[in-house]
Amino acid sequence: MAFFNFKNIKVAGVACAVPSNEVKTESYKPLFGDVEVDKFMAMTGVRASRRTSEYQTCSDLGYRAAKELLKKNGISSEEIGALLFVSHSPDYRRPSTAFVLQYRLGIPKEAVCYDISLGCSSLVVGMQTIASIMTTSDIKRALVVVGDTAGKSVYPTDKSSAMLFGEAGAVMLLEKTDNESDEITALLRSDGSGYRYMIVPGGGYRNLHANEEVVMCEDGNERTLMNSFIQGTSVFTFTIFDVPRLIKDFFAQTGTTSDSYDCFAFHQANLYILKQIAKKSGIDFDKIPISLDRYGNTSGASAIVSLCDRYGNNNEHKVIKVMTCGFGIGISLGATSFEINTDDILPIFEDDEIFEEGLITNPNQLYEKK
Repeated sequence: MAFFNFKNIKVAGVACAVPSNEVKTESYKPLFGDVEVDKFMAMTGVRASRRTSEYQTCSDLGYRAAKELLKKNGISSEEIGALLFVSHSPDYRRPSTAFVLQYRLGIPKEAVCYDISLGCSSLVVGMQTIASIMTTSDIKRALVVVGDTAGKSVYPTDKSSAMLFGEAGAVMLLEKTDNESDEITALLRSDGSGYRYMIVPGGGYRNLHANEEVVMCEDGNERTLMNSFIQGTSVFTFTIFDVPRLIKDFFAQTGTTSDSYDCFAFHQANLYILKQIAKKSGIDFDKIPISLDRYGNTSGASAIVSLCDRYGNNNEHKVIKVMTCGFGIGISLGATSFEINTDDILPIFEDDEIFEEGLITNPNQLYEKK
């Protein structure tokens, strides 16, 4: 069992940003029909989502969130000793997007920076990785940037995905402390046998020059090899069986129960799945903040989006115990627990800016002096 316990490390803040472009799920009715769209909204709970413009990326949104979080906490970027970018939506095939964020944020050259390629479990794995680094080093502060722009890989007429995904970037600040009551726990699992359950098969180095011919698939949706494929039945089975089992094992390993937590910030897969997970895990559904109804399934950012949505604009000024759970593409799943002061949960920011310097549409731009 991959269980981790990190003492003297706390979550010092979270923030997120979304694009201002709101897409109402009802707007798909002329394309998919009233019955199909109404059925989708009832099942998934998604009534609107946010979508980036053509050249805006997840790192643009993560950059805005990180700037706001550092400003709020009065921390200079020079104090950041590590930055992880955990996402399936990098700016480029290479280099790692973490280096772009390091440059934009002004994080020092001595910092550890790299990418991890993960989607829905990106936050829980990112937390475990950065806490491990901090535990075995002299790094005192670190950032985990997560999120995806999954809508960019969806074929426009794919009714199984076109209405589901929203886009966001989120950041978590971790700090080393002298207080042993500050701790982060994590339980991680992986099942590579499900690598085909959620996949974009083209564009990687297995099939670099994939045929972009539009094909009518057996599920009745059109796609190319450059688009997302989701095996709905397999994914559903995984989420309603493996995820509750993970949560129960987490409770047993930590000696806690559902009553031990004030909030369950879970990946926002869809509303029906969240209700099933809560029921099978013995969790009060009211303790699960819901953001997918207005922001869609925002992949790895969704737990932070939900926290910011529920606590970012209130004045409770209290410490809450949070359990977060991420599960999906990989297949990958995990859970973490931590405490955070609600004052350190920022409201959701809207941002449409792009990193103009990073927009390279002509090879000769690479030879121009900055």
